[in-house]
Amino acid sequence: MKKLNLIILACLLFVGSNVMAQSKAKSAAKAFNAKDYAAFGEKFKVAKVLTKEQMLKKYKNLKKGDTIMVQFESNIKSVCKKKGCWMKMDLAGDDTSFVKFKDYGFFVPLNADNSQAIVYGKAFVDVVSVDELKHYAKDGGKSAAEIAKITKPEVTYSFLATGVYIRK
Repeated sequence: MKKLNLIILACLLFVGSNVMAQSKAKSAAKAFNAKDYAAFGEKFKVAKVLTKEQMLKKYKNLKKGDTIMVQFESNIKSVCKKKGCWMKMDLAGDDTSFVKFKDYGFFVPLNADNSQAIVYGKAFVDVVSVDELKHYAKDGGKSAAEIAKITKPEVTYSFLATGVYIRK
């Protein structure tokens, strides 16, 4: 009976060590490597990067006037087609974060749609006017009919980025 218990214990230790090695390999694969990214704006140390789900939870706990410094990684849903002066990043579900760049000091490539990005800066909740929404829709290449449908202000999850890394 003792031999059987020792064999079972040895098997459990072997399996457990393999699982730990695999999880370490997965986290090492997720480690940030600057060579895999193009940098825009200020360079920053990538640490404590939130997922799009975690970022949405942060936004839901903010009130107008609150700001938090944070990093999050997600897919770029769309970019300003005139200058690259803003972008929308996916959050959980159908929500997005509207990202502008500090002091209009840098832009991202116009073709960055559907790229993975890590942003660093201030997250806050904002109310965007109808005129501003129409302006952004025009910059985003929307049709006159789509722009005409914009009739009420929108609560937005906003982000003022000081730096952006976009996966090459």
